[in-house]
Amino acid sequence: MAASSSVTHLLYLHGFRSSPLSTKARQVAARVSEQHPGVTWWCPQLPPSPRAAMALLLEGTAAWPRDRMAVMGSSLGGFYATAVAEATGCKAVLLNPAVHAARDLAGQVGEHAGWQDPSQRFVFEPHYVDELRALESGAITDPGRYFAVIAKGDEVLDWREMTARYPGARIRLLEGSDHALSGFDDQIDEVFDFLDLSSRA
Repeated sequence: MAASSSVTHLLYLHGFRSSPLSTKARQVAARVSEQHPGVTWWCPQLPPSPRAAMALLLEGTAAWPRDRMAVMGSSLGGFYATAVAEATGCKAVLLNPAVHAARDLAGQVGEHAGWQDPSQRFVFEPHYVDELRALESGAITDPGRYFAVIAKGDEVLDWREMTARYPGARIRLLEGSDHALSGFDDQIDEVFDFLDLSSRA
């Protein structure tokens, strides 16, 4: 992208049971703060309801410039990020994104504790599965707007399904790693190169 169209607004979406305190979210936040202080950064705590989560995201980014915003998402956040990117036409970075969220989370109905703070509990209601199904979109409309980091060693999601979901997109396929992308430090430079964030303070 040309410098004049560098990304000025970045949205980060955490995964199921996760939060803005996740390791990757904090890594990205720190880098934005240090190297791109002029960029608007938003990493909200997502409500358990998928419909409420999408409403929050679309309302919160309604005034953002579509050609200068981008979204990043990990796991379930990657599913939401795809929905946001298709709705807004913005760039998207996906980190081991959930592809069949309704199918995969159908077995997670019930009460859960947060990963980063187990005292934070929430209930994943049965109708949330239907809300996830309603958010499923068809084929991505512009593969050039997508970059996915996918680990073959993901113990939760199938890397074959993830790669098949984003045909034509830029994909960094890792031979090992895990669902949390424990070695994210090794990919963060490529992620930020793709995002092309504004350097203006």
